[in-house]
Amino acid sequence: MPRQFSVTNTGFLVNGMLLLGFFVIAISPALASKNLEQMSLEELMNVTIVGASKYEQKQQQVAAAVSVITRQDIRNFGWRTLGEVLASLPGIYTTYDYQYDFLGVRGFGLPGDFTTRVLVTINGNRINDASYDQGPVGRDFPLDIDLIERIEFVPGPGSAVYGQNAMLGVVNIITRKGADVKGAELSASFQTAETMPQERATFGKKFDNGIDAIISFSALQARGADRFFDYGETGISGIAHRLDGENIKQIFASASRGPLSFDFVYGDRKKEDPTAAYFSDPLITGQFIRDKRLNTQIQYNDNFANNTLNVLGRIFLGRYDWDGLFTYGGERTLSTGPSDWHGAELRLLSTALTNHSLMLGVEYQYNTRIKQTYHNLDNSEDSNLLIKSSMVRTGVYVQDEWRITDTLSATAGLRYDFNSWINSRLSPRGALIWQATPKSTFKALYGRAHRAPNSFERDYDDGLTQVANPGLRAEMVDTLELVTDYRPQPDMNLRATAYAWDMHNLITLGIDPLSALTQYQQSSDKVLARGMELSLDKTWDSGVRLRSSYGIQNAEQQNAHLPNSPYHLGKLNVSIPIPLMKGLRVGYELQYFGKRKTLDGTHTNGYFLSNLNFVTDVRWVKGLEASLSIYNLFNENYRHPAADINWQNSFIQPGRTVRLRLDYRF
Repeated sequence: MPRQFSVTNTGFLVNGMLLLGFFVIAISPALASKNLEQMSLEELMNVTIVGASKYEQKQQQVAAAVSVITRQDIRNFGWRTLGEVLASLPGIYTTYDYQYDFLGVRGFGLPGDFTTRVLVTINGNRINDASYDQGPVGRDFPLDIDLIERIEFVPGPGSAVYGQNAMLGVVNIITRKGADVKGAELSASFQTAETMPQERATFGKKFDNGIDAIISFSALQARGADRFFDYGETGISGIAHRLDGENIKQIFASASRGPLSFDFVYGDRKKEDPTAAYFSDPLITGQFIRDKRLNTQIQYNDNFANNTLNVLGRIFLGRYDWDGLFTYGGERTLSTGPSDWHGAELRLLSTALTNHSLMLGVEYQYNTRIKQTYHNLDNSEDSNLLIKSSMVRTGVYVQDEWRITDTLSATAGLRYDFNSWINSRLSPRGALIWQATPKSTFKALYGRAHRAPNSFERDYDDGLTQVANPGLRAEMVDTLELVTDYRPQPDMNLRATAYAWDMHNLITLGIDPLSALTQYQQSSDKVLARGMELSLDKTWDSGVRLRSSYGIQNAEQQNAHLPNSPYHLGKLNVSIPIPLMKGLRVGYELQYFGKRKTLDGTHTNGYFLSNLNFVTDVRWVKGLEASLSIYNLFNENYRHPAADINWQNSFIQPGRTVRLRLDYRF
């Protein structure tokens, strides 16, 4: 993956969008927000879900086995990244290669996949970039996790509503409002192992004139850990000393008034590379990757016709820059992969027809600039590379949620997408939801989703390591899912899910028969996955909450199990207030991940991972909260599979880490 950014252009864009957004918000009427800080399980089950259909639905009405994580959950368990949050949910696991965290969902998480088959959105705005389609879930995710109000994870195909990328799931992040902050927050933490300080300053308020505004600045500096790496065929091995550093800067701003809202997200992450990725020279200082993301939107959402017609319109723009500095044969090379895009969406939702929620929408995105470059900085005679492309995506979608009886409803949806690289695609969706008793709900779900090849897979051609393949077609997945929710008590929910999905036209790295160089190619063999998930969520009047799940998943191609796909996943999260120490809560997390197949056919061992978090509230010291977190509590020695861009076959993961954090609100 190659990528770069202009500081001058970025500053202009940041200032321009901030001024434009706050100006637009300032000229319209007021909007209130809902705080999820102290909700019970019963209340959480009634929280409306936005990410499944782009409009508010109760969980029992959603055509998916949706999961919700709140800001309070993030605080109770001390989660540091979006990937850590999602890994607590059924069917999800992560992989870390000392550059990125990748998401595996229901058995699919090919090494080096860059999470291209999961759509990540912030307040409904697509974060997956136009260069590589990457859905960021690690520290490259551009939003500070402390600014998240709640996370909705909608497993299964979402292309009937969202189009591109939503093959295995949709992650929708809803951010905090100024009314949640009510002043200022200062946060500082220090983490061992990586010698990592982290800081945040947030200011927010809802003003008397109805404007709700928040702005936040975050930073992280990590020296990184010194680890031993074996560099395979080079015959070189040794400790990568001071080669694992990381530096992050983030800005978030949002404002709302009446039907108008504006949000702005910017992240700049530089990560040093101790692994010598892309087969670069081992143990060389100065090698790094850098991600910069800018995403912003202005949105209008209002009701008309006696509240029977909801109109949502938004305009958005984004920019992504990647650059990587690597050394080959002692010569420094710089690869870049910037992209820019903008677009608009209009969605109408009508409830005028009795027992029907009819939705019609149109979406347009123009990827104006997708560029890939390669430069040898130490040898001007070496051939440099410049690849330019652009692409237009348009989509029209329609959906009807029909309440047939008081206990039976059906959802039917269809989206038509046109992509200038792959032409037309249809993505259907259907669901039948039966509330058999006040305590039992059954859902039968079907959907089809797609992903077009990204520019790196389709166009990259340096004649030395990889050749292009402009004939690549879209990947497709068909999914059938059965979901049962049973609530024997208002504060307890049991869920059983069985699913089967088939993926067609999988794009993987192969060998071009003419040039003998690597080339992304289409597989003629389907990927077949079958699985089952059981989960329990329970709260007690004492404030104790238990959330657990167990999943069995099997994903195969040509009767061979996929790489980096554990058969078994087990999760346990329990949060307990300490009775004798008022204001102190402990959160304990236990996870089991089964063995995973590596690219050479061997397997990493299955492992248990424990995390422990102690957190106080403002009852100890007015305005001050403190937390002490211990990650990998028992110092488990475990590995994740590596990708075909690495010298290594697997990577040892971080050992025990301790973090102390202080938050002050005033």
